[in-house]
Amino acid sequence: MEHDLSPSTLADLRRPRLYPAVSVLTPTHRRERDNSQDRVRLRNMLADAKKQLEADPAVTRDHRLDVADQLDRALAEVDLTYAEDGLVIFAAPGEHQVWSLARTVPERVVLSDTFLTRNLVAAEAAERPFWVLTVAADRATLWNGGADRVAEEHIGGFPMIRSRENFDAERQERIGDMPSTFRDEGTRRFLRDVDTALSGMLRRYPRPLYITGEQAALSLLDEVGSVAGEAVHVPHGGLAHATADAVWQTIRPVIDEEDRKNIDTVSRELESARGHKTFAAGVDEVWQNASDGRIRLLAVEENYRVTVRDGAGDHLEPAESGDLDAREDIVDEIVERCLDTGADVRFVPDGALGDAQGIAGILRY
Repeated sequence: MEHDLSPSTLADLRRPRLYPAVSVLTPTHRRERDNSQDRVRLRNMLADAKKQLEADPAVTRDHRLDVADQLDRALAEVDLTYAEDGLVIFAAPGEHQVWSLARTVPERVVLSDTFLTRNLVAAEAAERPFWVLTVAADRATLWNGGADRVAEEHIGGFPMIRSRENFDAERQERIGDMPSTFRDEGTRRFLRDVDTALSGMLRRYPRPLYITGEQAALSLLDEVGSVAGEAVHVPHGGLAHATADAVWQTIRPVIDEEDRKNIDTVSRELESARGHKTFAAGVDEVWQNASDGRIRLLAVEENYRVTVRDGAGDHLEPAESGDLDAREDIVDEIVERCLDTGADVRFVPDGALGDAQGIAGILRY
């Protein structure tokens, strides 16, 4: 199952397909006692998708059989033992994908000529992904960070390991001269290569970066490269060879502190926007401004969800979940629209927005 949504992956998902491009969304559960019905629900959703394929006169027989087979293949790949909060299956002639999301999704089946990506985009933004680089004189390891964990990545040339003939760590430890290691030319070349590889990763997968290592390593990486200067430095040695849990326990307090700073900054900016008449609050007002591309900063409480329908004029009205004309993922639509128009999207804890009704924005004009 897929988890990480890079800009290039999103662009590929959004390109037009041969009709029909089928998107199947269903909520799932992390705990075993809650997910006993998830597979039954998923099978029912896929059966509904096949019925819609059968009933649609625009779907040719060959495409119907092809997409139905792709849906079956996708089902075979689903392992609900590791379920998160939502599951999305994409299927089109000749292809399928399965995405596991750390954010709930509405039950939906959509036939179109593109895949439905708004829920993936919102889940990625809510996850607040980040990179951690753990660096030493002989090894640099890249970690993929999310809301409650880090996992080692084996992409982009990472982990990068310095050859033994160019570095003798045991000898350096025996003579007690580790700081001098970060002054020799071999180490400079190694960290320069690390910087080059990391720069390439950030171009492909832009996200906040944290770098851990001895202070001497952090200083040298900053000196020889271009990436470290924009990162949050965490002076802590010994993590380049550490476990994921050790890295997470070290980085978690730093992440928590950055989150607190983020919430304080958002609160101040929203309060300032009220005084300058560039403030929008509530799903209807924010949706209208997002549709016009006017949102500069969007703040959303982490678990805020609301079901609406299109009302009179350009306004949204409250609706019940399951209504035929209901839009159950309107918050995800807003998030995707704001990101597409260059807005800064911040997820904050529930209740942090006070009387803003779960969602607020700062307008560009």
